[in-house]
Order: sequence, then C-alpha cells, then structure tokens
Amino acid sequence: MTQRAPDPSAVQTLLEPNAVAIIGASGDPSRIGGRPVDYLKKSGFAGPIYPINPTRDTVQDLPAYASILDTPERPDLAIIALPAAAVLTALTECGQRGVGAAVIFSAGFAELGPEGAELQRQLLAIAREYGVRLLGPNCLGAMNIPRGLIATFSSSVQSGLPQAGHIGFVTQSGAFGSHCFALARERGLGLSRLVTTGNECDLDAADCLAYLAGDPDTRVIAMHLEGCRDGARMKMALDLVQASGKPVIVLKGGESDIGAAAAMSHTANLAGADAAYDALFRRYPVYRAHSIREFIDVAHAAAQSAIPRGKRLGLITVSGGVGILMADTAVKLGLDVAPMPQAAQDELHAMWSTATTRNPVDTTAQPVADPHMPADFQRVMLRDGNYDVLINFLSMLPLAPALADKLRPPLQTLRADYPDAVLMIAALCTPEARQGFEDDGYLVYEDPTAAVETASALTVLGERMAASKPWSRDTDPALATLESGRRYGEYECLQLLEAAGVPSVPARRAENAAAAAEAATELGFPVVLKIASADILHKSDAGCVELNLVDEASVRAAFDRIIANARHHHPEAALDGVLVAKMLGGGVEMAIGVQNDPTFGPMVMAGLGGVFIEILEDVTFELAPFDDAQAKAMLERLRGYSLLTGARGRSVADVDALVATLVRLSEFAAANADVLDSIDINPLMVMTAGQGLAAADAVILTRGNP
Repeated sequence: MTQRAPDPSAVQTLLEPNAVAIIGASGDPSRIGGRPVDYLKKSGFAGPIYPINPTRDTVQDLPAYASILDTPERPDLAIIALPAAAVLTALTECGQRGVGAAVIFSAGFAELGPEGAELQRQLLAIAREYGVRLLGPNCLGAMNIPRGLIATFSSSVQSGLPQAGHIGFVTQSGAFGSHCFALARERGLGLSRLVTTGNECDLDAADCLAYLAGDPDTRVIAMHLEGCRDGARMKMALDLVQASGKPVIVLKGGESDIGAAAAMSHTANLAGADAAYDALFRRYPVYRAHSIREFIDVAHAAAQSAIPRGKRLGLITVSGGVGILMADTAVKLGLDVAPMPQAAQDELHAMWSTATTRNPVDTTAQPVADPHMPADFQRVMLRDGNYDVLINFLSMLPLAPALADKLRPPLQTLRADYPDAVLMIAALCTPEARQGFEDDGYLVYEDPTAAVETASALTVLGERMAASKPWSRDTDPALATLESGRRYGEYECLQLLEAAGVPSVPARRAENAAAAAEAATELGFPVVLKIASADILHKSDAGCVELNLVDEASVRAAFDRIIANARHHHPEAALDGVLVAKMLGGGVEMAIGVQNDPTFGPMVMAGLGGVFIEILEDVTFELAPFDDAQAKAMLERLRGYSLLTGARGRSVADVDALVATLVRLSEFAAANADVLDSIDINPLMVMTAGQGLAAADAVILTRGNP
C-alpha cells in the first residue's frame, strides 16, 4: 500500500488565503462566531472578509451574506462556527462554491464517541468529494501573523494581537495553544504561524510540519504533540524539516499503546509509553521539552540565537556560589565546563587580581565599579576559551537603570564582534533593561539554572542538526522470514537469528536422554539443558532449565527432570524434547530485543542482561533500522556502559561485535515489521574484545499468536 505523504500545499491553502468567509458570523465580537471577524479586521487582513449570517444585513460593519454561495467572489478559506448538526450542510455549500480549505471550530464529532465519529466520517467524505481540505473539527483555528490571518476564536487574542516573528507553532490542543500564545506574547516572542489541529479529521500535525519546513517566515518549529496515529507520515514530515535545516522543539504528552502482548515480553515491559517517541526525536533535529517553561525558553532561544555545534560552556559570574550552582547543573546535563587556558587565566588576573579565573570565572562585585569588566572578561573567554555558549550572571545589577545603561554599551560591542556566539545573561532586570539586552542579541533569563538548561537544550539541537540524516527505509527482502501467527520454539528462534547475522551459542535439539548426552559430548562440557517447546516461554519458572552439566550422566538425569517438570507445569504444551547448548563463561551479560510499536514500527532495545534487567531497567531504544553510529550511541546511553569498556579492571568487551549485532537485528526487525510482535534475547553473552558474542536464549513472537 502506498503511504500518503504529508501535504504542505494543503496547509498553504489554509494559511495563505486571499479571501475569507466566516460561516456563523456574529455581530458580537465576544461570541465565537464574532471573534474571527473582529480579529481579522483588527489585524489588518488585506483580503475581503465575508460574514455569512442569513439573519443580518451587516456584521460588525461588514456586508453579510445569507450563504457562502452568495459572496461576490469565491473565498479561499471558510471558517465554520456552527453547531455540529449544521456543519455538514455548510461544508457541502463550501464545496459547491469551490472553497479550498475550511477551519471547523465546532465540537461534537469523534471526541464524543461512535455517533460523533460517524458524523466526522461523513464530514470527511464531503470534503473529499469536493476537494476541500479541513482543519479540525473541534479546533481553535489557525493564524498567519505576517498576513494578518487570525482565523481563531481564542479569547487570548482579545487581550492583544500576536507579534510577528519566526517561530512556527503547531499544537493538537487548542487550549494549550492559547496558553502558549499568551505566554509567548507576554515574553515578547514573535510567531510566524500558529495551527491548532483538533481532531485531525484531515490535516494533521505532519502536514503542518511539512508546510513549516518550507515556510520562509519560519526559522524554528515548536510543536505540542498529544499523540500520533500515523508514524510513517510523521517520519516523512520530519525528513522535510531535517532537509530544511530548521530545529524543532517538541512538548509531548499522552501515552502510546505498546501492544496486547506486552506482559509476555521483557522488551515490551521495559519500553514504556514514550520510548518510541524519544527514539524518533533522537533521529531528527528535535529537542523534547518537559515543561511549558522549557518549551517556551528553548523555542525563543533557538529563534533568537545561533545553534551551538559543541558542548563547551563558559560561565562568568558576580557570585561564586551561583557559579558553582550553574556548573553543577551543567555537569549533570552533560555540558563541558572546561577550564580556561592558563595564559588566559593570567590575563584575567592581570585585569582584576581578586578574580577567580578557571571556569566559572568570578569577577566578584567589581562590575559595579567597572561596568566594562563583564564584556572585557568575556572577550578573553571567547577568544581563548573556545566556548560554544557563554552565560554571564549579573545578579540584580541591571535593576539599577544607571548601571544597566553603563553595562550595555561594552556588551553591545562584544556582541557585534562575536555575532555567531551564543551569549546569555542571567539577571534580574527592569523591563527596559531586559528589552535592551535582547535587542542587542542576548538571551536573557532571571534564573541562572534556566539559562544553563536552555544552553544544554541548544547543544542537543546542535548535535542532532549536525548528525541527523534522512530516514533509511531500505531493507533486505531476504531477511523477511517470519510467518504471522506461527509459534517459534527457542531452537528455531536461534536459527532464524543466526541466519540474520545474530550469533548464537552452539546448540542441538534432542528428543530423548541418549540423544541429549550424545549432543553434549559433541558440543563439549559443561552444557545447559532447556525444554524445547514453543508453548513454554518462561522455562526457569517451570523448572525446565538445568545449568552447568558436566558429564553424560548428569545430562541424562537432567533430561528426565525437565520433561517431567514441563508435563507437570504445562500439561497442554507440545514438547519437542530439549535444547542442549554449550554453556559459556565470562563476558558481559547483555539483553537485546525488539518491540514493534503500533505507531512507529520496530524499535530495538539494548541493556544489561541477566535476571536483573527489569530491576535495574538500564535500557535504551532505537527505531529500526539504524547504522553503526546509532547503535554505538545506544550503548553509550546506558548507565552501565563502562562494564563493556573495562571498568574497575574488567576486560574490555567486544563492543564492535555488539554494535554489528544490533545493526543486523534492526535490519531483521525492519524487514519483518508487518508480522513481528517482539524479540527477546537474554542473555546475550558479549565476550572479550575480538572474541565475539553469542545469544544464549531467544524468544520471537509474531502477530496473531494466541
């Protein structure tokens, strides 16, 4: 089936109309049908505004029309502010008039249950018949600020029109959009576009992302996401954003259904609701915020500043204590608070002998007497310290207008001399001082910790913008070997994975005790015996695993015990004898696996293995398929990664073999995405560097299993 791609041209029709009709227009500017008329007039929308109201001759001093069919010219955009029962008729007339797009404020559709969902289905059918693109229903509308298109009924606009800027904002929640719009306006943030997608009957967040990727007014994209129904379309849209070179700041809420088989899979249990979204965002120039404050701060910073390409942070402060606080936060966030070169430290000492010059640099309160000092010190730090971001903590000094006026000119000169540097000020300021610093190109924060957190976010964006690349969708068809609904025993699982490039322990399947003893002799002692049955997944719980068997007699006895335990605990299970496997010693026990996310497809897990995996939960996920660099980054995210690299005198593990295995597993998972449910490989024994690795246990579940 051909995947429907995001459609930026449809969003362009919505957001760049030449004429607008408001169906259900009211003469009262405070009513839902009256607000867009009022907003369009006040914002200076240049095209015709056609209020549609069959009971009035004029609406807010504009000629009114009984139907959209009566307007003197065809509107490009219709805003529908009617009860749900009247929307279908209104949309039909829009189609007959040749309207290109419609914003539907009205609620009462899919959000209310089956009856509303049927009404929404009929709505979409009408839109498809006539070629009308829909925003909503149950949405708060949209804005194109530079064009004066304020197609919304949000009450937030009543307290002030939006300021034009370079942040394109998409949200699935109208109320959230209104709140952030008001915050942005109070903060002085300018927006290029704002779209609230509501029920996403037709146009969705992916369409909006694709449009904003090509919008010349938009430098930064901010997106509030509750969920995503079509992961492939979202990936396509993010591919376009990535190609545009624009950063994305996301605030993601809601949960993702991992699937009905979660209780049967370690991987699924550990995935968590948002693992797929986190993995998706890592692939692209996306930073995920975790609060509204952070969402606004990072969007503003990305729109106003260059994006740093490294993680070196320079700190200069009038308070040693605050400098330590900022440094502690920076280290926790993975920033490099590198010291100043000694020659540069000596130069700073010569400028002010009581200064602390390592990094953080502490000028003490001397800037009160010498307002040039913050700029002079920062010039040395930028020249010699090779810092990607510089934060200047000035405490409450800019609250004094006279001192702020003295601090500003040398900082203006510094900004002009280093136009590409990311420069921040953390201080309490008068509104005038704050505006002045921001006009000069500084990012200004009251809270120094917030400044460090924003600096960290910018460095994440910088790393991802430098490293991200288009999503790879090519898979090897020869790897598509799984069958839907089939139950695979462990021996078959190991064979399938071996064929796909995932090494496994040497093993034989034996139907009786004599064959088991013969297999053990061939493999070499010690060995492990496990029940061979596709119906018994948790073998240890049923007493169906025997370890460290050192001779034929112990193997024969273990065979009999395992078969007896299997029949006792699972009398209904089909038994295929036992699996005899070479018992490996040494190495690092890892667990790897796959969980097929219902929205974004297979995601590969890696973590420390053995019996403690679900206790420690030191795991990470990546969407399949991926390459060596992404596999290595997966491992480096683990808290226990040092166990693979020789911590505390341990041998260095074969990380290269583990990276290659993760890549091959991701390719196998992607090739079988249509039928795969989950894969668990635990333990995966990673031996000393150069000696490879081997899967000691594996479970593969396909869709359609009972």
